[in-house]
Amino acid sequence: MKSSAVSLNPVLRVAPAAPAVAAAHFAASLALHADVSDVAAALDAGGDPGFVVLDSRSTESWDQGHIPGAVHLPTALVAGQAGQLLDRAVPVVTYCWGPGCNGATRAALALARLGYQVKEMLGGFEYWVREGFEFETWEGRERRPADPLTAPAGAADCGC
Repeated sequence: MKSSAVSLNPVLRVAPAAPAVAAAHFAASLALHADVSDVAAALDAGGDPGFVVLDSRSTESWDQGHIPGAVHLPTALVAGQAGQLLDRAVPVVTYCWGPGCNGATRAALALARLGYQVKEMLGGFEYWVREGFEFETWEGRERRPADPLTAPAGAADCGC
């Protein structure tokens, strides 16, 4: 016969955190991350969104497509050039390719070490495009249809 700890399903094999621990974790996560939809909504609202978007990818990647209005500063150059391109009083939202890339995380770390308030945009450029938001290339602006696996079909937002 199996012990009760072994017989628990895989989700509950490790007990959920206490509510206060979970609340602190999720609050910290929201303080460190922004999602693609929220960034797009803030940029589309007009006026000053209160933050700057930073693309931390290579020049070749930037040329392939980037968020309109973003500042281009590859991760490896953040420490040496951030002070020339960014105002320390303005929060920065970093992005790179997508969930499989940690360039935006490394850029955010470098910026935080330089004294910037920073968030990482979850999903990166991949999800920006997959959710159907406009992007720029060296040829002009482009928009692809939203992927129904990442954005609601026929609705203004996902309701989350």
